[in-house]
Amino acid sequence: MKLSKSDTHSKTYCIPELRFEDQKLTSFSGLAVFQQLFHTLSLKSKLRRCFQHRVVKTIFGEATIVLLLVVHMLLGYRELRHMKFYDNDPMVKRLLGLTRLPDVSTVSRCLSSMDAQSVSQLQALISRGVLERLASLSLPRVTLDFDGSVLSTGRFAEGTAVGFNKKKKGQRSYYPLFCTVAQTSQVLDVHHRSGNVHDSNGAPAFIQHCIKQVREVLPGVKIEVRMDSAFFSEDLVSMLDHAEVEYTMSVPFERLLALKEQVEQRQRWYGLNHQCDFFDIQWKPKCWKYKHRFIVVRQATKIQNKAPVQLDLFTPGDYQWEYKVVLTNKTLSARKAIAYHNGRGSQENIFGELKSSLHMDYIPTRTWEGNKMYLLSAVMAHNITRELQMLAASPERITQEKRPALWKFKALGTLRREIIQRAGRIIRPQGKIVLSMANNEAVKDEMLHYLDAIR
Repeated sequence: MKLSKSDTHSKTYCIPELRFEDQKLTSFSGLAVFQQLFHTLSLKSKLRRCFQHRVVKTIFGEATIVLLLVVHMLLGYRELRHMKFYDNDPMVKRLLGLTRLPDVSTVSRCLSSMDAQSVSQLQALISRGVLERLASLSLPRVTLDFDGSVLSTGRFAEGTAVGFNKKKKGQRSYYPLFCTVAQTSQVLDVHHRSGNVHDSNGAPAFIQHCIKQVREVLPGVKIEVRMDSAFFSEDLVSMLDHAEVEYTMSVPFERLLALKEQVEQRQRWYGLNHQCDFFDIQWKPKCWKYKHRFIVVRQATKIQNKAPVQLDLFTPGDYQWEYKVVLTNKTLSARKAIAYHNGRGSQENIFGELKSSLHMDYIPTRTWEGNKMYLLSAVMAHNITRELQMLAASPERITQEKRPALWKFKALGTLRREIIQRAGRIIRPQGKIVLSMANNEAVKDEMLHYLDAIR
């Protein structure tokens, strides 16, 4: 149907006068979906149980403060002082069960007063949520990825230290170790550490604890683990072999001169794919007791030409070999084992979303327990958004070589644009509470789809 210009264009409108009134207007109508989700998960009551041991009771309560932090991150705000921009939003207050929101100073004091038992119990609650999801899926195998992530701060905070910091050298930081589940793209557990420790600091006990948690809930499941070269050690390899856990681990072969000589002297290489070659050996460092399977991979990469560019001449490209070595106890073919190990890059996407969308790298207080609580709030918000999408849809993938997530998850930023950040008005026609929104079919379908799935 062709429309005329008069039906599509109008004269320039005048700039409206601004008026700020006390009305039941909300900028976050999509929180109605999360209100239903929190009710279904009984999240408020579970959080209260994490703080039952606290002797001094506050007006708002620690559970409400933690839930406020989760909502704060879901809305996309970073610093605590940004709470003032939505302190009168009726949907936020309705979601939290409050008639007024706490001041920023109240939230800061609550975080600063947190104790180690509260942190450990909240951490256990997060792990239980992930394990319940895994139990409902009845998966034949579970893939756990382990890696650390640097959280920098320009200020002094308890537990921070100057250590390896690739982006912000010399800054004090934390260096927590994360365990993520590849199939659900959720964070199973966190090991809190100062910033001046090595990647492997506390790793064996933490890895053993995570494996034990999964085994208790899923006794017959096959567990497989992926790690980078910082975890390379005979003790960790022996522990995983003894626990009958499949693993792949990057090897810092530049430190192993005997292995480096074997790579340099190797004459026969086999094709891995159209880009890479490989060979497979049973080998052990001199100080190790037993031999293990090492897969050596090389790839031809183009050398960057830094000479002045001559546009009228043809300069042929030069190539050099880049090498990678993977230690594994898997009996798969080399191609499948390397593809599986390369799939650990999905964990970096989780870290990226935790830092960019949920602001996990923000350090709000001077106390270590308070900063741990803020970090765990970010992890809980991430896991909740994944749980929402898993409730609303069936798995879209089967187990693949790289072990991608079984669902094609939307980023939190996408969820904000689609459903959360939607204007609305709370009205009471005939005494019934109604959230009135603009008539947009796409938003309507999306929100009703999530609400029906949760119910």
